[in-house]
Amino acid sequence: MTKGILGRKIGMTQLFSETGELIPVTVIQAEPNVVLQKRTEENDGYKALQLGFADVKESRANKAAKGHAEKASTSPKRYVREIRDADVDAYEVGQEVGVGVFEAGDRIDVTGTTKGKGFQGSIKRHNQQRGPMSHGSHYHRSPGSLGAVDPMRVFKGRPLPGQMGGNQVTIQNLEIVNVDTEKNLLLIKGNVPGAKKSFVKITSANKAN
Repeated sequence: MTKGILGRKIGMTQLFSETGELIPVTVIQAEPNVVLQKRTEENDGYKALQLGFADVKESRANKAAKGHAEKASTSPKRYVREIRDADVDAYEVGQEVGVGVFEAGDRIDVTGTTKGKGFQGSIKRHNQQRGPMSHGSHYHRSPGSLGAVDPMRVFKGRPLPGQMGGNQVTIQNLEIVNVDTEKNLLLIKGNVPGAKKSFVKITSANKAN
């Protein structure tokens, strides 16, 4: 069964292993999530747990969100996601889910929204090679050829300048280094997508070794 929790990226730090190896880790604060709804095969055609994380102001929640949260005897949540293929029978609506569902050494997938970079050129956005920077060259950081002349248009899929970042990205098969149940913290080896204070979804690894 898939385990999962929602959290907020705090930043990065480093730890030392028992052998003295330096390990860069990302700190995720995952204060207890609340089970807002259970999806079942009979009613929805699939099994999932709907979790809510981080309270939102009453004035910023609409009537539907308030009513949905009241069924779980909690306040409206800012970040709501589903954990597919979870053990729904082990949880009840309104129950809290903490970081204790994971242990050190577990393999996980982390989904988050990458940092927005704004409008960028094709060199930074698509890692294209620039032209010669010497005197006389008229090609420096341009996109290059846009295709043949005959179609009289640019085909879809050309790697051109445009908005970069702000995409949903999942990094797979990361390792949990430490679990702090008192402070509701997860220490994950390596980096995870997103800026500081951004929301992330942590689930059991889909392709664990």
